[in-house]
Amino acid sequence: MEVKIQSIHFDATEKLLAFVDKKVAKLEKTYEDIQKVEVQLKVVKPATVLNKEAGIAVTVPGNTLFVEKVCDSFEESVDQAVDALKVQLTKFKEKQRKH
Repeated sequence: MEVKIQSIHFDATEKLLAFVDKKVAKLEKTYEDIQKVEVQLKVVKPATVLNKEAGIAVTVPGNTLFVEKVCDSFEESVDQAVDALKVQLTKFKEKQRKH
């Protein structure tokens, strides 16, 4: 599984990149045939508290699933996005089984 992480409007720390990698890798437990994961970390509206946005696109055979979450921290945004993607991947897997 190829993972691409892009940080926009800031420089991501090694610690943050390692956290994102670890969280995203757990998606493979939900769905083994993930081809590619693209993570976009962005600082939005710098004056507000909720300004850490994580967008995660997961490419699976025949489809791309996408979730975007905005929270106080990138870790929280990534956590919520990964949880939402697990739900989407489970539904996608069930749909595939029926065909």
